Amino acid sequence: MINVIWFLLVSIGIIYSVCTGRVDTINNEIVISAKSGINLVLELLPMLVLWMGLMKIAEKSRLLEKFSSLIYPILSKLFPSLKSKKAIGYIASNVAANMIGLGSAATPFGLKAMEEMQKENSDKTKASEAMITFLVLNTSGVTLIPTTVIALRLAKGSVNPSSIILSSLIATFISSFVGLLIDYIIRRSKR
Repeated sequence: MINVIWFLLVSIGIIYSVCTGRVDTINNEIVISAKSGINLVLELLPMLVLWMGLMKIAEKSRLLEKFSSLIYPILSKLFPSLKSKKAIGYIASNVAANMIGLGSAATPFGLKAMEEMQKENSDKTKASEAMITFLVLNTSGVTLIPTTVIALRLAKGSVNPSSIILSSLIATFISSFVGLLIDYIIRRSKR
């Protein structure tokens, strides 16, 4: 569906520029946008490579397993129906990656967690309670160090790119708390 929306927006823009005789504006914007997109990727790449490399080292050195066992008591309360320790391990890895602001590094762990939870799911056509709770946790996850936002601010010349840390921590903590509270209330009301 989103592809259709983007296609319509681009088509309307091109048709409008042709009708108003401003085709050169479209051509210039295409070149400028492509150039700025590549520059942004090149500015963000070192930060993402560094943190994703650290996550890989943490995974290979079993640091993520240790983190998983550390937060296992919390996760077992959030996911009472989940029996797979492997799924909880992937959830913990996803949470760890999200905590340092690396959604791109968290995604593979999230997909693996969903696969493991689907194995336990009795109704394969619907998301289980654990899957829904994980989606809430993943979407609103607490971010201790918003590395991607800091990298973006740094790339755009911010004087103090890390000043976003406290407000990000507060906002993500509140969103996680409220999201998980609503999830809990809905789960309780269905029983």
